[in-house]
Amino acid sequence: MYPRHARLVPVVATVGLLVSACTSAPSNTESKEPAVVSQYACGQLHIRVTADPDRRLLGIDYRDKRILLKPDASSSETLFVAPGDTTTRFRRQGEQAELTIRGETFPDCLPPGALERPFIAQGSDPIWQAHVSSAELVLSPPYEDQQSLRLPSELVTANRHGREFVAEASGTRSTLTVANQLCQDPVTGAQYPNQVRLTINGQSYQGCGGNPLRLIRGAEWVVEDLAAEGIIDRSRLTLRFMDDNRIAGQASCNRYTGRYQLTDEGGIDVSELAMTRMACAPALMAQEARFIEALEQASKVRIGPHGELLLFTSEAGLLSAFQSDHDTL
Repeated sequence: MYPRHARLVPVVATVGLLVSACTSAPSNTESKEPAVVSQYACGQLHIRVTADPDRRLLGIDYRDKRILLKPDASSSETLFVAPGDTTTRFRRQGEQAELTIRGETFPDCLPPGALERPFIAQGSDPIWQAHVSSAELVLSPPYEDQQSLRLPSELVTANRHGREFVAEASGTRSTLTVANQLCQDPVTGAQYPNQVRLTINGQSYQGCGGNPLRLIRGAEWVVEDLAAEGIIDRSRLTLRFMDDNRIAGQASCNRYTGRYQLTDEGGIDVSELAMTRMACAPALMAQEARFIEALEQASKVRIGPHGELLLFTSEAGLLSAFQSDHDTL
């Protein structure tokens, strides 16, 4: 058994193109430019949305697939549905969007630099917290036992790198600067999708923000190494973290499903695993058993320096996986 190096995509990379009756993404040979081109990140799923000149058709490119969607007749122009498949849909909601592919709903789709709302940021040394929603910043300042401050806020910077908000009232001027960069809490070790700097009356504090689920959801993670023993050539071990805290994938021979839950300190708990009952070669069955054992013993999840998913276990060793660029939905 040797470590396998498949053609994989790291977390920080922008993955290619869009979906619908799911064909492979075509080459760019058309001379006519689309009227609208938009980029979104739906967690770790990066999509490119195009509209034809009369805006009656949407194309969504993701991984190696394209989906074609038409406006839903029963709603406004914000909802597009795949012909013959109402479980595949795309809905615009302001600068954000919602994407569901064959019944699987992805995290909120955000254009470059955008933040989910409400956006929550916090620091642990010292302890502080900030909520941004609509035109208000709700702030729990460090070193103070007072009630939270509610300050009217204004978005003063918006670009592909992040956002900056300024809030001022009752003698308090606060600036919240958010960058789209992986952040790890220095006290708990938990990871978040955004680095944050909070400034209150000239004093600055560092912290993290955003929903940690955005770091692991939206990708199909393909295992490259299991307990420092690699994996069997041409075998496949995968993980998909889905909505409603569901987990599923390929376990070498059989497919599995289960539940997962993240904790506030970067921990993870996988439970209720169930599998199909196919029989394969003894070596594959042994690898499958080790993989399932690693999932059941998983206690901590991290994103590594190369965008890899790392699952730490109490006894079964370390599991590492990279994103696949092939769609298996």
